[in-house]
Amino acid sequence: MKKRICVIGGCGHVGIPLGLAFASKGFHVTLIDCNETAVQHINSGTLPFKEERADELLRAHIGVNLFATTDVAQTAQHDVVVFVTGTPVDEHLNPRVNDVLKVITSYLQHLSSRQLVILRSTIFPGVTQIVDNLLTQALGATKLAFCPERIVQGKGIEEIFNLPQIVSATSEQALSEASELFSAIAKKIIPLSTTEAELAKLMTNAWRYLEFAIANQFYMIVEKQGFDFYKILNAMKDDYPRAKHFARAGLAAGPCLFKDTMQLSAFHSNEFFLGHSAMLVNEGLPNFLVQQLEARMGCLKGRKIGVLGLAFKPDNDDIRESLSFKVKKLLELKMAQVLLADHYVAGTLAPAELMRQAEGIILGVPHADYHAMVPACPYVDCWGVWPREPSC
Repeated sequence: MKKRICVIGGCGHVGIPLGLAFASKGFHVTLIDCNETAVQHINSGTLPFKEERADELLRAHIGVNLFATTDVAQTAQHDVVVFVTGTPVDEHLNPRVNDVLKVITSYLQHLSSRQLVILRSTIFPGVTQIVDNLLTQALGATKLAFCPERIVQGKGIEEIFNLPQIVSATSEQALSEASELFSAIAKKIIPLSTTEAELAKLMTNAWRYLEFAIANQFYMIVEKQGFDFYKILNAMKDDYPRAKHFARAGLAAGPCLFKDTMQLSAFHSNEFFLGHSAMLVNEGLPNFLVQQLEARMGCLKGRKIGVLGLAFKPDNDDIRESLSFKVKKLLELKMAQVLLADHYVAGTLAPAELMRQAEGIILGVPHADYHAMVPACPYVDCWGVWPREPSC
């Protein structure tokens, strides 16, 4: 008989792909979430955000072996409890470990020592052991595992099925049960100690953040001197295997990469100098883009300036930590009239209307639909999807 699984915080970007993956393999899955609107979306067979393959799986399993609820007491009815609460960072870029512990503590009355408890989202190194101590004190014994997600936003279901799953635990019993569980949806299991697994997740995201910083630094170096970054980049990559995976420039944002880079820095006593430098580069790119547009247009005061694309990555509807909004604030400091457009974001202009009204445009994110929408006014495109303006 397959185990009953509940996912705490299950109606978010991490919980839904995991829940659908397990449901597709015949498990009874309950998504528990305090967001009533998201729960209603799931129970009505609709998604609260864009996720490939999720629609068909949701329609097939909702009300059959997949359920969503705000009733936290249902946690006690399950064999496996998955927490997708990650460790955020505070205004000083230090990890807020207590945020994770508060969530676990709030569920203690619904947990028992028979259940396999799994931590799923990114957490600060050592937190799994702290949670283990918390559960042991409250329950007398525990089966705790940390099995980090490493999925790309919007393609989570595909990657859950096709990527190896790192599995760690605080006991052999928990490691065995977690490995068996994830073997049903992952093609390969990679066992690590809990701290090794915590570091692996942070290092993966920090490495990606560094990749973007390298591309963005090169972009600023080249463009400031009046050269075409993408002409040089394409020459570097042309039939040259060691540059094959060199990242393009672009606004490096979202809820994970910057945050996890800062967590890794905190773990290393704030001596992760590459990480700090990457932060300065990536967070400084919006300033450079505004300066580029200002150099082409002159004073921006009173001018209608459009920011096209507000999500944090292409062809996605997630605007969390998007640097397009930093571009907006910088333009407002220049006293420009800022126009916003993204066909994934409600309450913004239609892209065609922004193109019609704007006197200048900064491409915030290059959704596929925008590639052919080359502006007639001056523009800045650090992504390299529009032709380079002759005056650049």
